[in-house]
Amino acid sequence: MSDIPTEEPDAGVILVSVGEPSGVGPDVTLMAFAARRDLDLPRFVLLADPEMIALRAERLKLDIAIQTVGRPGESVGADTLAVLPLINRHSETPGQPDPANAAGTIEAIDRATRLVLAGEAAALVTNPIDKKALYDAGFAHPGHTEYLAELCGTLIGRPLQPVMLLTGPELSCVPVTIHIPLADVPATLTTDLILTTARIVSADLRERFGLEAPRLAVSGLNPHAGERGAIGREDEEVIRPAIQILRSEGYDVVGPLPGDTMFHPEARRRYDVALCMYHDQALIPAKTLAFDETVNVTLGLPIIRTSPDHGTASDIAGSGLARPNSFIAALRLAARMAVIARSAGSGHGSGA
Repeated sequence: MSDIPTEEPDAGVILVSVGEPSGVGPDVTLMAFAARRDLDLPRFVLLADPEMIALRAERLKLDIAIQTVGRPGESVGADTLAVLPLINRHSETPGQPDPANAAGTIEAIDRATRLVLAGEAAALVTNPIDKKALYDAGFAHPGHTEYLAELCGTLIGRPLQPVMLLTGPELSCVPVTIHIPLADVPATLTTDLILTTARIVSADLRERFGLEAPRLAVSGLNPHAGERGAIGREDEEVIRPAIQILRSEGYDVVGPLPGDTMFHPEARRRYDVALCMYHDQALIPAKTLAFDETVNVTLGLPIIRTSPDHGTASDIAGSGLARPNSFIAALRLAARMAVIARSAGSGHGSGA
């Protein structure tokens, strides 16, 4: 999907949630803002503890003016980072995750989601969270993706099926099953789940990526896509029926394809997105090909949400060693998706 246009009109304000304060989320946000003129970045407002952000900027030796705002659209100077302050404070302790910071981390995500859903901002970029710190504070969701789906579903009054898309310059991948143990994948993987995922992916590629006729490639689950049932039955009994139904509905879809031969350059030219059966089957090739440029996008939501593809990297937080490339790519993609969705007359995805 590298043909998404890069020259776009103003997308509107993008909201950025701070993520785990002991990680590199604050770092990459500040570093990107410091280079905003050279990079021609879209406007964004950060939801964070302003004092913590000021301390991190000082630690990183970045001379950045910070101004708190009450609403996303509030005007600030071009050289000033707008921060929408949190009620729950954050301590500035890079490299030291603290469950006491969890309330502020969740608040930033929650408030940003509500503001985008209310139309006060165009999209949301989420910085990485530390799941262990959140779990220790009572967070009950496997990760960002599942939490956002439940939150949005509650706010709009119907359940949502979130779909994780990893997209970079050379490859876009979707894991059909996401944050579950590998041992649970065969029982979780169903024909209906593959169908729902493919329909959401196709709808959002049209509405938010501007692809008129998305081409989908579906991987197998077992080695060699099961060798016609010789190496496991899931490929023939679960995956192939989904592909046949999708084709009957007019989707451009191929598979099931062996996972070891569908990611080389010639194979990638034949499809826009690869639907993979489990987390690492999708994320390993995506991150291997373009770790610093790949973006995590949640499809199937009534808002646009992107995120860097990396974790909190707490071991280098506050050191200046973090690379903001993936955050910058997430910010730019969120803005482009917002413009495309607006021109298509839909600020919301399929939500199917």
